[in-house]
Amino acid sequence: MKMYFSQSSRVNRTLSEAEIERNALLSDLEKTKKALEIAYAGFDNVTEPDLIDCYIYEVNSVLKRYKFLMEQAAKLSPLPEVTTHSAPLSTETPVTSLVG
Repeated sequence: MKMYFSQSSRVNRTLSEAEIERNALLSDLEKTKKALEIAYAGFDNVTEPDLIDCYIYEVNSVLKRYKFLMEQAAKLSPLPEVTTHSAPLSTETPVTSLVG
């Protein structure tokens, strides 16, 4: 079986430092998103009070990491200002109401 590749696939393109940093940040954000999903799933499935506390702390920890990474992403490439008026997103999480 013959396979044909275009010339563009043979070009050895090096990534700039900014692109490497951006890719690492996106990878960290994706890992954090998965960790948050796992923490929420664990929280939803436990009944022991100690484990509930454990998952509350874990969810809060992952949320803080996510917030930090989002701030770093905003510094890396600021978004253009949006002219539409929309309601601000709520920063309260389900765990925030449980913690008090």
